[in-house]
Amino acid sequence: MLLMILKRISILNYKNLEQVELNFSAKLNCFFGQNGMGKTNLLDAIYFLSFCKSAANPVDSQNIRHEQDFFVIQGFYEAEDGSPEEVYCGMKKRSKKQFKRNKKEYSRLSDHIGFVPLVMVSPADADLIAGGSEERRRFMDVVISQYDKDYLENLIRYNKAMAQRNTLLKSEFPVEEELFLIWEEAMATAGEMVCRKREQFIREFIPIFQTFYSFISQDKEKVGLSYDSHASGNSLLEVIKESRVKDQIMGYSLKGIHKDELNMLLGDFPIKREGSQGQNKTYLVALKLAQFDFLKRTGGSVPLLLLDDIFDKLDASRVEQIVKLVSGDSFGQIFITDTNREHLDQILLNLESDHSMFLVEKGEVQLMKEN
Repeated sequence: MLLMILKRISILNYKNLEQVELNFSAKLNCFFGQNGMGKTNLLDAIYFLSFCKSAANPVDSQNIRHEQDFFVIQGFYEAEDGSPEEVYCGMKKRSKKQFKRNKKEYSRLSDHIGFVPLVMVSPADADLIAGGSEERRRFMDVVISQYDKDYLENLIRYNKAMAQRNTLLKSEFPVEEELFLIWEEAMATAGEMVCRKREQFIREFIPIFQTFYSFISQDKEKVGLSYDSHASGNSLLEVIKESRVKDQIMGYSLKGIHKDELNMLLGDFPIKREGSQGQNKTYLVALKLAQFDFLKRTGGSVPLLLLDDIFDKLDASRVEQIVKLVSGDSFGQIFITDTNREHLDQILLNLESDHSMFLVEKGEVQLMKEN
């Protein structure tokens, strides 16, 4: 099992973080501070180094600190054999962002995805339950593309072909059948492969997810997931072709894997309708910890785990179960934020290994001395 550790980070002008240089523990790093001080921004900078983008704001230039013209994030990692790895990201206003590994620039950002696998649990995950189906598709995409390059390639191909078809659908002039078919066939070929890989992922993922949920909830409720796609058991090409007349009226593609749904269930019903705040939160934490476990099994390397303010809205027994989980040996390097010092102290008590505690105030971060 490969293990990549983030030894040190250097941040300039990222969100409210003006200049931050930190050395990290190889096991547990806790960030303590009030809301709005920059704890989440710190985790987001670590996320950026894995995914070439922010978890919170996809518009790169909006992550530059106010009144500044650029940001830089550098991560200094160490692989299990001790060899150093450096990841650099720089963004100037009105310029393309630069992403480098060991000073060599990537020609395609997608080549970097999966190099430092990472799972983040944050309050924004609430959108997985409450939001539209695109949030749940993104969840599948983020997991699968970290261990399967083919999946990401096909997803990119599908989206490009759909964009071309949508342009034809909006045309005010008659479009030849042949032209439609070129893009519809490209959509169908890539889309069917994406659908197959999503189906396989959900099949393998469900039991892992259910195990985590029943541990945290102490078997209080049963949960499940199911996947619906226009490509399941159908010829996607036929489905897309049949929809063409309607699509021309609407001006965009109504059928395809961009409409897939991942149903999130509590018992036999949608959790969106049935779940309490505590059940929803438990569901999301279990989903993300299962994502971590799945990536570890499938990708052969231990992801970094980022836990942003995860204890809010959970009762004491569920907090305790999560603490037990993350204090165990199955996780690698963990970064955790909380406004409540007691939660963090409780984790540190359970954890005998190496750790660091940082105080975050108004975009400044300092190492806290032990009590």
